[in-house]
Amino acid sequence: MTVLLAAVCGFVLDLALGDPAWMPHPVVFMGRCIARLEKVLRRVFPATPKGELAAGCVLAAVLPLGTLAVTGLVVWLCGRVHPALGFAVQAFWCWQALAMRGLRDESRNVQRALTGDTLDAARKAVGRIVGRDTGALTAAGVTKAAVETVAENFADGVAAPLLYMFLGGAPLALCYKSINTMDSMVGYKNDRYLYFGRAAARLDDVANYLPARGAALLLVAAAALTGQSAAGAFRIWRRDRRCHASPNSAQTEAAMAGALRVQLAGPAYYFGKLYEKPTIGDDSRPIEPVDIARAGRMLYAAGFLAVALLAAARFVIVWIL
Repeated sequence: MTVLLAAVCGFVLDLALGDPAWMPHPVVFMGRCIARLEKVLRRVFPATPKGELAAGCVLAAVLPLGTLAVTGLVVWLCGRVHPALGFAVQAFWCWQALAMRGLRDESRNVQRALTGDTLDAARKAVGRIVGRDTGALTAAGVTKAAVETVAENFADGVAAPLLYMFLGGAPLALCYKSINTMDSMVGYKNDRYLYFGRAAARLDDVANYLPARGAALLLVAAAALTGQSAAGAFRIWRRDRRCHASPNSAQTEAAMAGALRVQLAGPAYYFGKLYEKPTIGDDSRPIEPVDIARAGRMLYAAGFLAVALLAAARFVIVWIL
């Protein structure tokens, strides 16, 4: 019951407070560890494809297991000092594992910039939440990028952490965050990370496989709850959920595109290089800034559904056992 309550408290804290800029975040420490481990491993292993693959495998094992061990030990020790302290640490880390409020706030900033500021301001705002090059995006391109990131990050910033924290508390949720952070830093198919980042990318695919599909179905339900097209969300999800190099990224993007009746994805620039990605959804109407708000409402509805379903499932399982 402690894990269930800590997860719910973490969700409520994220809703209320988001991610304050002044507060140290575990992902920052994970990023520093990844950068340092990369330097050490590249010195230890030869600079060959096999050597870089081996180094990447070590990184992909050490960081998640280390995160799980350290956070699990801290929670256990705090619980030994006093159960209330152990619960507080769990709830605090569950809060930090989630990014729903922050995702909504950042996407709202993009919408405000599109409607009230300059296009350059909108490009800068969306550049805070996407990995693509944003300097030459049109207003429609900025809007599309914001909607896509709300859809994609619902899976790895909300649904997946919730699943893992209801399964194994804050330690398992932060273990997942370490995998996701590792993929975002080294999981690129460029000259530097083609081999070194392969294990991290594959591990992230595995960790997100079930959460991404569950998140897509939650967005279908959220479409019905928020006045969007649930039938369109399900239809486009079924049709376009594999229209991406990643087995997971298109799952939620397809549901979102169908719900809003817009077309997402397509060619994009990353680090100055054009990547020809397939489109997702039908071009039924032009995308518009208000679609960012619609995506945000779906995000919140799907998040509440996820918490309700996972809490009920854990309660039933604990009661049976």
